[in-house]
Amino acid sequence: MTGAQGGRERFPSSALLRWMLLLLLTVSCLGLGMVGAMEKEEKRQLRDQVLEMFDHAYQNYMEHAYPADELMPLTCRGRVRGLEPSRGDVDDALGKFSLTLVDTLDTLALLNQIEEFEVAVKKVINDVHLDNDIVVSVFETNIRVLGGLLGGHAMAIILKDQGEQMQWYNDELLYMAKELGYRLLPAFNTTSGLPYPRVNLKHGLRQPEARTGTETDTCTACAGTLILEFAALSRFSGDPIFEQHARKALDFLWEKRQRNSNLVGTTINIHTGDWVRRDSGVGAGIDSYYEYLFKAYILLGDDGYLQRFNTHYAAIMKYISQPPLLLDVHIHKPMLNARTWMDALLAFFPGLQVLKGDIRPAIETHEMLYQVTKKHNFLPEAFTTDFRVHWAQHPLRPEFAESTYFLYKATGDKYYLEVGKTIIENLNKYTRVPCGFAAMKDVRTGSHEDRMDSFFLAEMFKYLYLLFAEKDDVLFDVEDYIFTTEAHLLPLWLSTNFTKNRKNETAGYIDLDDSNFDWSCPNTQVLFPNDPSYANSIREPFKNVVDKTCPKANLRQDLGGGPGIRSHLRARDFMANNPEHLELLKKMGVSLIHLKDGRVQLVQHANQAASAHDAEDGLRFMQEMIELSSQQQKEQLPPRAVQIISHPFLGRMVLTAGPAQFGTELSKITSGVRGFVAKCEPYSGCSEVTNPELIKGKIALMQRGHCMFAEKARNAQKAGAIGGIVIDDNEGSSSDTAPLFQMAGDGRNTDDVTIPMLFLFNKEGNIILNAMQEYQEVEVLLSDKAKDRNPDMENSEQNSEDDLQFTGPTPTSFECKNEAASYTKNPSNEKSDESASECDASGQSVVPDTKTQLSDILCGSDPNPSTPPTDVSSDTGDVKDQDIQRTDSHGPSEDEQGSCAQTSDQVKKGSDGEVETEQESSPNISQETEARTIDSLLSDWKEEIDAFEMMDKDEL
Repeated sequence: MTGAQGGRERFPSSALLRWMLLLLLTVSCLGLGMVGAMEKEEKRQLRDQVLEMFDHAYQNYMEHAYPADELMPLTCRGRVRGLEPSRGDVDDALGKFSLTLVDTLDTLALLNQIEEFEVAVKKVINDVHLDNDIVVSVFETNIRVLGGLLGGHAMAIILKDQGEQMQWYNDELLYMAKELGYRLLPAFNTTSGLPYPRVNLKHGLRQPEARTGTETDTCTACAGTLILEFAALSRFSGDPIFEQHARKALDFLWEKRQRNSNLVGTTINIHTGDWVRRDSGVGAGIDSYYEYLFKAYILLGDDGYLQRFNTHYAAIMKYISQPPLLLDVHIHKPMLNARTWMDALLAFFPGLQVLKGDIRPAIETHEMLYQVTKKHNFLPEAFTTDFRVHWAQHPLRPEFAESTYFLYKATGDKYYLEVGKTIIENLNKYTRVPCGFAAMKDVRTGSHEDRMDSFFLAEMFKYLYLLFAEKDDVLFDVEDYIFTTEAHLLPLWLSTNFTKNRKNETAGYIDLDDSNFDWSCPNTQVLFPNDPSYANSIREPFKNVVDKTCPKANLRQDLGGGPGIRSHLRARDFMANNPEHLELLKKMGVSLIHLKDGRVQLVQHANQAASAHDAEDGLRFMQEMIELSSQQQKEQLPPRAVQIISHPFLGRMVLTAGPAQFGTELSKITSGVRGFVAKCEPYSGCSEVTNPELIKGKIALMQRGHCMFAEKARNAQKAGAIGGIVIDDNEGSSSDTAPLFQMAGDGRNTDDVTIPMLFLFNKEGNIILNAMQEYQEVEVLLSDKAKDRNPDMENSEQNSEDDLQFTGPTPTSFECKNEAASYTKNPSNEKSDESASECDASGQSVVPDTKTQLSDILCGSDPNPSTPPTDVSSDTGDVKDQDIQRTDSHGPSEDEQGSCAQTSDQVKKGSDGEVETEQESSPNISQETEARTIDSLLSDWKEEIDAFEMMDKDEL
């Protein structure tokens, strides 16, 4: 086993092969007596049921679809590309080469259907043509067709060596594989060595016949998932060209990794090597790149691939792994999450972690996936971090079954047999149709899609069969093979097979001298204690991570806590200064930390809760807080302006103000709302105003804190105010240095609030308060942007050098001379100053022992820096989904287009308990620097970004 837990990191080359055999399944010394509740008879019945299911799928393909590429199980016919409506990129896997049959060859052999295997091989040899004038995916064709031919060849030669079947076989499948390999090689005609994503099987990339070759981008997995098949082809055939091209592509990807984070992006330019999509995860677009680095080491014995994998794996566990979640991050800013949902393809990762020897996180993530499966019957194609459906399809993907198999082999825990049984039951109950198995169009409704992809036969039935089969049920030792990403079987002896020492003319086999191999097992005492409850103890905290029985929305604390009813603190009721609420938080394992800027951080640790039920309540509370912030961030509102128009300011003083998501929308009032200001009594505005005669017809000033903003607005409106301004109570806060607040409601209907409300930081608010002390009567204009000054006043002031000259109703930049505050529009990135991006955090979940910060909670840094809390935030890059930002990151992250100016919205909860959106304000441009060029500004920004990046480098 690799890694610290396994007790080994690297091995002498002389012992490499035998170690790989032990590494692959790690079952030999894991307590073979753990039989468990599922008896052998039940296992045998489930094994036979898998065989019957496979036969149902395979025979229907052969009867209704062959020689078409795939079966359409609802209409009982074959899918022929060009005859059916196009499905876009999905159809690039179809090449009119009987895809399902080729992909299924080694499955037939593994399932001991030898006669059917022999018939299928003959059909492939006689009927399948690889010179079709059709554009196919290089990635899909490699893993499915080339891998299928090589897997079939490996099975054919072992059956031939056993001396009973396939005696006629003379490497025909290998010759077909070599032909296909040559037809894929034109795709590698790039300076980088990365292949084009598509190639024409007949014309390569030759224009115009090829109808492809103009693409510039490919996914990381597409370019990095070639080495197993191409190296196997080289070592089977003796032609090194295939392995050379695959190695060059892997080398280029490695060189283009982000050096600070050691992560790779999702999409890369095949000519320049620039990252097109800079989000990084272990799911779609990247998944098998990591898998093939590790398996290339196992198959080829190249230590360099192990070193690369270990480097990437450490970065994955540091940034992407948030047990039990695996969340995409930005490669340049890995503490910033790129999305709040996960795709089903990451379900392979626990299986890869088993091979790595990192069992604990494998068990944790797998358990989470199993809970999602039990909730929706299958893994949705994508699901949010609170385990709701994001993309509802399920195309019969096998990755979850794959990880289940590897975890069972690694732990011997009967629990995983029950998981496999659940998979079988759900497939039969929900996807089985008369002509095969149909993909789920929507796991919520149970509707079907007329497709049965080839990988269903190539992978699903292999893993399910091996899960329930005994060793004697398979004609060969599976531990002598490695599974490709399509579950094709490649023999491990290829690691010693080069062009020398030929055993026959086609492939270079050599006999192994086992005398030097160390037959000891890996350090299983460290990895797997001799305790049957080991895996269960890891799974147990995550049993309820996906709660299928959430309480009704109206179940709240005011139920009175009667017999049998637990009191729940609801997020919308929470007040950070309420002692009872703080006590309830403590009971739920949620701690509250007051930050220096007046905000608070919430962190939940399930193991600190008073009981398991309280831990559940804490998790629910944190999830509700996220949902509350999502509900409150419905609109994108730009900053507003408070313009002091009374003497002696005369409109020159313009204060940047934060908007509100309730009340009158100032952009709909052309002239704005104009009035004198007056302080409410009480100043907090949290109770009925006691000086309504002073407030009536004026703009009410209130201090932040002690209650919701909507409550302040209602009290001011009731007193007759025509508008309201809330002034921050955090001493010294300013729009010059702090992101802009966007005030949200209180989780209830705020349609009753009809006056406009704005928020001023402490510094800007004090300008108004000081003016009131000096001039008594202070008149302001609340508007969506500053207005031209009163013409009468303009005439009297036009000769003053202190005047600020406006160029129109939407000035590019303006600021009062005393630099009190400014409202600046950034010409290089207008949106960065326009509005707070929609903060849809409903998908973000907080699980036990994870830390989350949200809503006016700004959740700041965690006392435990190893697993920092997260901010709910979003950026203006290519990633559209809600981002989660951890607070130990520094400086602005580089967006998808490389722009220097960027918006970052943060959801906070302050001591007043109100949920607000905070938006970074763009750099202010004073009058002295107004004449500077855009280039000079960008240069300054670049220097700041470089400084921040250096900080990141030092930190890492």
